[in-house]
Amino acid sequence: MTGHSAQLRTAHEGAAIVERVLTAMPVIDGHNDLPTALRARAGYRVDGLDRHRPELHTDIPRLRAGRVGGQFWSVYVPSNLPEPEAVVATLEQIDAVYRLAAAYPDTFAVACTAAEVERVIRGGRIASLIGVEGGHSLAGSLGVLRSYARLGVRYVTLTHNDNTAWADSATDEPSVGGLSDAGRAIVAELNRLGILVDLSHVAASTQRDALAVATAPVIFSHSSTRAINDHPRNVGDDELRLLKVNGGVLQLTFVPAFISAEVAAWTAEAGAERQRLGLPAVPWTWPRAPRPGESGADLAAEQAAAARAVPVEEGFARWLAANPRPEVSLAQVADHVEHARELVGVAHLGLGGDYDGVDWLPAELADVSGYPRLLGELAGRGWNSAELEALTGRNILRVLRDAEDVAEAPLWPALG
Repeated sequence: MTGHSAQLRTAHEGAAIVERVLTAMPVIDGHNDLPTALRARAGYRVDGLDRHRPELHTDIPRLRAGRVGGQFWSVYVPSNLPEPEAVVATLEQIDAVYRLAAAYPDTFAVACTAAEVERVIRGGRIASLIGVEGGHSLAGSLGVLRSYARLGVRYVTLTHNDNTAWADSATDEPSVGGLSDAGRAIVAELNRLGILVDLSHVAASTQRDALAVATAPVIFSHSSTRAINDHPRNVGDDELRLLKVNGGVLQLTFVPAFISAEVAAWTAEAGAERQRLGLPAVPWTWPRAPRPGESGADLAAEQAAAARAVPVEEGFARWLAANPRPEVSLAQVADHVEHARELVGVAHLGLGGDYDGVDWLPAELADVSGYPRLLGELAGRGWNSAELEALTGRNILRVLRDAEDVAEAPLWPALG
């Protein structure tokens, strides 16, 4: 147990604390890829989410079980798409968020400001915020960025897995050495508009450059800590200290390869084996959207048939049988949360699960119903109610307010 903690609590005591916390401050999660999953698995149909959907990590019953009160929906498109095509696909993703909210008005409401998020939560609904995952979706255009702002986008991740012309990614070869002058101008415009700068996915050099010029708090929407697992998608201690000075928030994620060095090594070995067998590194391609006049149901049926037609990769299946995937425990996830807390304090922490953005997650956090279990683990380690409320939502609400205060020309839509 770390030095900040009070005495260990029983499971019953921890459960009582978690219930009080989630009643006072439900989870506001930083990153969920449901819009992409709906494109890939349902032809962008949003019907049926009011019942259990085992092929997804996310549905309304499990969001309610997980006590989610606010969700940043990621409007992800691949960073290897041509940028004009990425803009079109991003708009389709944003449309999916609005259709989701329209289909379930008693459950979801699109929100842009901290005050709107709080109002939606008080009304018993889930505040739906929008995050653009990757600067390639801007196509180098501040006009595109301002258009996203008018549609309610509340953060932009500066890169995804590939560099942009103006920012280096954590998982690509260095190109501009962090942020270029154009990248600094984009950060300045994000601050001017009140849109959060998201530094998940970006290189440490880009993180430092953005933190040096940002005039509002930044976020990491779904990253964990390099001190616990030295993965390029995680955040180093030096950068976390800069984040504290900036006033921003690290929204810790549950992605197994980011949590566990053992899983990261296994993932690298699996990738090497796929390469040896001549298989694609990732057995997934960006699915098309429905064409005008085509029903989502027809496209979903086509997608399902295509998935069934993929031949079994027998050689890789044999490798998997001989090399079973390591599992990740709830305690390992909590260790990342605790390290960040010890380093920068509870005021700079949040949660960003990355549900429906990865194939699998730790067994006790396998879907969006799992947040109370993580909070129970932390309560058992001595976290009190105020600390847990800061983690679940109060910190990200403060960051939203601070960004709104800095903004010179907010373009948020008028929402009902």
